Amino acid sequence: MKILVCMKQVPQKDAPLKLNEAGTWIREEVSYEVNEPDAYALEEALRQKEKHTGEVVVITSGPARSQQVLREALAKGADRAIHLEDDAFVGLDAFNTAKAFAAAIKDEQFDLIFTGLQSDDYGFAQTGVILAELLGWAHATIIMQIEKTEAGIRVKRELEAGYFQYVDMPTPAVLTIQSGINKLRYATLIGIKNAKNKPMRKVAMAEVASAIGPNLQKIERLYVPQKSKQTQLLEGSPGEIAKKLVDKLRNELRAI
Repeated sequence: MKILVCMKQVPQKDAPLKLNEAGTWIREEVSYEVNEPDAYALEEALRQKEKHTGEVVVITSGPARSQQVLREALAKGADRAIHLEDDAFVGLDAFNTAKAFAAAIKDEQFDLIFTGLQSDDYGFAQTGVILAELLGWAHATIIMQIEKTEAGIRVKRELEAGYFQYVDMPTPAVLTIQSGINKLRYATLIGIKNAKNKPMRKVAMAEVASAIGPNLQKIERLYVPQKSKQTQLLEGSPGEIAKKLVDKLRNELRAI
């Protein structure tokens, strides 16, 4: 079984964030980490490889710093990596990112492609399903369990209100993996050492530029909510104050 895992580098959750001068995104001088939902996708791919044998390949896009997520994946057990390396990849929307990935793997033959449910920064949850459409593959989202069958795979999807759905699917297919599907492993010392010798193919923007078009989705402006304080003094007898307070909670704040 040959599995591709799409991964992303995102700002650390506790990193102090400041907007850039244009107010369209955050400044670059922050600490970065692996997108947590993608870590669960990687873990599931490694477990499928251990169960059925095969190869796990990881892919990401972004500047040189993005290589960190690939190195961590290789240290955990991925076999090789593909890095679409260029600062320009950071500004792509989900549609063009999926197009770039599709162009980069056009000569590969994968059985499955895994993505995390969504990214911790943008949170669009679009790249995986768009990639499936571009490739003409079957796809399913919010996956909690994967079983290999004679005809393909059987997956368990998480629905709302505690319900689940079981779906039989052909392969190749793209699956977006639900966070919490498994317990994440740590990279071992030998894994970290071996990761340095595993192959990493770099793809320049020029190699996939013909597949990319204008962004269909863009952020016009970001802003930090301004704190405001509006104190109101309710006067009258205790009964009158209580009546006024209930009225405000019910009709203005709609808390009751």
